Amino acid sequence: MRIAVVGAGRMGSIRSEDLRPGVDELVIFNRSLDTGTALASKFEAKAMPLDQLFDQDFDGYVVATATDAHAHWLTRLIEKGKPILCEKPIALTVEETDQIIDLAVKNKTEIQIGFQRRFDAGIAKAQQLANSGQLGVLYQMHMFAHDHQPSAVEFLAGSGGIFRDLHVHDFDLVRWITNSEIETVYATKAVRVYEQYSVYEDADASLIHLVTKDGTQVSISGSRHNPLGHDVHMEIFGSKDSIAVGVNSRTPINVIEQEIGVNQNPYFGFVDRFRSAFQSETQAFLSLVAGQIPNPCPPSSAREALRVAIACEQAWATKKAVGISH
Repeated sequence: MRIAVVGAGRMGSIRSEDLRPGVDELVIFNRSLDTGTALASKFEAKAMPLDQLFDQDFDGYVVATATDAHAHWLTRLIEKGKPILCEKPIALTVEETDQIIDLAVKNKTEIQIGFQRRFDAGIAKAQQLANSGQLGVLYQMHMFAHDHQPSAVEFLAGSGGIFRDLHVHDFDLVRWITNSEIETVYATKAVRVYEQYSVYEDADASLIHLVTKDGTQVSISGSRHNPLGHDVHMEIFGSKDSIAVGVNSRTPINVIEQEIGVNQNPYFGFVDRFRSAFQSETQAFLSLVAGQIPNPCPPSSAREALRVAIACEQAWATKKAVGISH
């Protein structure tokens, strides 16, 4: 199996490390050949100039470029007709996302979206419990997505903002766990400390309330800074059971009563928090390439998460709840 990785940054490095044991040949393409070569040397891979990407064929492709370049590379690679693992999002607008999905359908090209949280063992277990009925009727979900350190300034211009960048993961999980579409959202955001977000009309703190079509009420807390570490966890309350996911000894929060041991060697970033999930996700992609499984995270998941993010932006701008048609 031959796999091409487009991009040699942080995500390109993660994907390359996880791909290498399961492929015969791994080739890294990057705008800077020196950077690509340096990464390739770590994993017994090859590096080639980006402009040579289309000179040969591969069994699958990984798009791990900057967020605002995903659409460009997807549009060109889809015509190859081979499976593609693309970091979220497909594009920053619904219109462009739909164009790419239509092109993928026309060329019978599978695009697996990089929503790695689906592959976290605890979150996957929560989804199974919810979908099997073991939690009963879902009353509420409370979700927390708090980065450890603020984003680098150079990242902000092309990120799409806190709803499209950070919270699309949460929106995807809400749909996946409840097995119901998100119908109504209300959202607020603010710059509380880090003024660099103001330049891009972004925020370092957010709070979202949404309701799914089946009536599940969900609150989502987001921030770009948590002084203790990277915190992604959730609580799900149902008529038969109540569960927590991501609450363990590494959860970066101080418990006043000190009756449970947390905040020990806390997660220092999203890669640390979801390293095993990334590995499982990449292995699932190789199984998809081999034709062994259906697409575990189809492009419709990126489209619907993006629609919710845009609705959150509208809710913030109008200070009103926004409905999402289906």
